[in-house]
Amino acid sequence: MSLALVHSRAQVGVLAPAVSVETHLANGLPALTLVGLPEATVKESKDRVRSAIVNSGLDYPARRITQSLAPADLPKDGGRYDLAIALGILAANGQVPVAALEDIECLGELALSGAVRPVNGVLPAALAARDAGRALVVPRENAEEASLAGGLVVYAVGHLQELVAHLSGQLPLPPFAANGLLLEQRPYPDLSEVQGQSAAKRALLVAAAGGHNLLFTGPPGTGKTLLASRLPGLLPPLNEREALEVAAIRSVSGSAPLDSWPQRPFRHPHHSASGPALVGGGSRPQPGEITLAHHGVLFLDELPEFERRVLEVLREPLESGEIVIARAKDRVRFPARFQLVAAMNPCPCGYFGDPSGRCRCSPEQIQRYRNKLSGPLLDRIDLHLTVARENTVLGNQPSGESSASVAQVVAEARERQQCRQGCANAFLDLKGLRRHCALPQADQTWLETACERLTLSLRAAHRLLKVARTLADLEQLDAITRAHLAEALQYRPGS
Repeated sequence: MSLALVHSRAQVGVLAPAVSVETHLANGLPALTLVGLPEATVKESKDRVRSAIVNSGLDYPARRITQSLAPADLPKDGGRYDLAIALGILAANGQVPVAALEDIECLGELALSGAVRPVNGVLPAALAARDAGRALVVPRENAEEASLAGGLVVYAVGHLQELVAHLSGQLPLPPFAANGLLLEQRPYPDLSEVQGQSAAKRALLVAAAGGHNLLFTGPPGTGKTLLASRLPGLLPPLNEREALEVAAIRSVSGSAPLDSWPQRPFRHPHHSASGPALVGGGSRPQPGEITLAHHGVLFLDELPEFERRVLEVLREPLESGEIVIARAKDRVRFPARFQLVAAMNPCPCGYFGDPSGRCRCSPEQIQRYRNKLSGPLLDRIDLHLTVARENTVLGNQPSGESSASVAQVVAEARERQQCRQGCANAFLDLKGLRRHCALPQADQTWLETACERLTLSLRAAHRLLKVARTLADLEQLDAITRAHLAEALQYRPGS
């Protein structure tokens, strides 16, 4: 038969749209023509595929070969189509049964020797193949990653000859059996290692319980970074859906998705990071730090040292939980539901307000330093806390609660929120806010007066209510009290 169809998958953001590789052999001068918006790496596959077929001891047809990668308006790049292109040629030439290709999808780059090399973005393709009801053929190095998509038949191949023998029925490959995918999680840094700082630990508890954003302000050496690194250990474990989303993002970005499976990510970019590094971008859009922190924590240390225009791009993702990267021909959407934790000094020298009196910054210098952060960005941070210097020496005081004990309290609060509204308090919409954060008239009037005195925006007032709702959940109360509102007010600037 001179016509064959092979199924494969493209990579667009964290999605894997279907691609059909159609192959037709015709009489004429020997040539291979690829159509369907192939990028340079895909066009080069014709030479890799020819050498791989010949060096595998198979027959490369001396005919005019036309291959179409459909849909035609979807750009194709990378070496992920090599295996499908080679199978299409072999099936159209009668060396592989066409019927054997109906229920499988193929991903893999070919070496000139016929060896199958690993590719990025296998997990999103595996999830899509499972939903389509097909098996997936992947390079051996990607098999364990693909098997994370439960209910999917995965075939791991190391050489083109193996796959041809399998499809021809000569030497069937057994489905890949994954072992030990639920790896033992590496321990997070423990909260008990932080000496003192009871107020900061309380803020961490509230932030973890409600999914709230948090800003630490204080002199150098007060433990701001130490505290922030303890937050992931307080958060509930990822469920299966969240773990697969995190692993899929790591797969697309080129990271090993199994290295931290299934732990919450903790991203700590340097303050010299550019806008595209933080939110994603490039001619072929790739995920940035906010997407790599999806379902985890994004820690920005020395917050004012980031370029202001870089920080401003965080404003929309903090509200929507996603980032849309627009290009002339396409728009790529990446998830970005992260928890922001930031740290900063109160002034350029770092010692404004310190009892030692070491600060020598002028009011103008302090104001200029703080003006590096815009009001709209600070408005989106629920908890603002000043971290004071502790007069403690290592080992002089009890270490306090461990991360495990605090995580248990957080898990109970999160469970109440899931049962009540299906999400963490920080992600309540306006309808949920009205339903679950209703106040008695006296408390409503008291809160409006306090917000007016502190000149809080409507957004800040809504976020204050969400924090108060979290404080009530920590006490296992159904109603928000004035004490909860008062504590929530303490976490707003100027309160």
